[in-house]
Amino acid sequence: MIKLKRLIWRSILYFILISFVFVLPVRWLNPPVSMVMLERSWQQRGSDYDIKQQWLAWRDIPHHAALAAVVSEDQNFPHHYGIDLKAIQKAIEERQRRGSLRGASTISQQVARNMYLWTGRSWFRKGLEVWFTGLIELCWPKQRILEVYLNIAEWGDGVFGLAAASQHHFATSAAALTPWQSALLASSLPSPLKYQPAAPAPHLIERANWNLKQQQRLGGKAWLASLE
Repeated sequence: MIKLKRLIWRSILYFILISFVFVLPVRWLNPPVSMVMLERSWQQRGSDYDIKQQWLAWRDIPHHAALAAVVSEDQNFPHHYGIDLKAIQKAIEERQRRGSLRGASTISQQVARNMYLWTGRSWFRKGLEVWFTGLIELCWPKQRILEVYLNIAEWGDGVFGLAAASQHHFATSAAALTPWQSALLASSLPSPLKYQPAAPAPHLIERANWNLKQQQRLGGKAWLASLE
């Protein structure tokens, strides 16, 4: 029994140490690949599936594109510590009213899931997601979290990151994205394999218009100043 307890505690300690080894260096080093990229490649093995991604440093990411993503996915991003309890409560209340559950994952949670985990749904994976989210918030500044998010987010079949999304959907560089194009890209994030930002359906146009208006209500690009 004593040996079993030692084995359990040793395993927990090793897991914690290994987690830090994976998370802490990404504060400074750009990861060459994410777990979701590897998962998609495995799912499409045997086909001509190709991953398109090019890393953009924070200074090369248009502020209106970063702001559009935050507005779409996590408007409390500058203020929470990884888990947005208010958003979770609102999601639960909406489920009680409408019978459907909208997403309440923060950008930090999405980075944890995309970078280190897999896309399936289970309580075990959710527990790991909470753990890695806490580590990310502990080890990385908010600006770095958003930078990583914008470089590993999925924006189409084999399309990852803002640079690849700009080329794939609009045949332009990220630096040349207009605020409207950025709003369309950000508004497609809940279902990136479903929406076509370059040929937006009415629902996506509506979401993009709301995104632009909400950016102004929050104070525009100045709202991101706290991240820097």
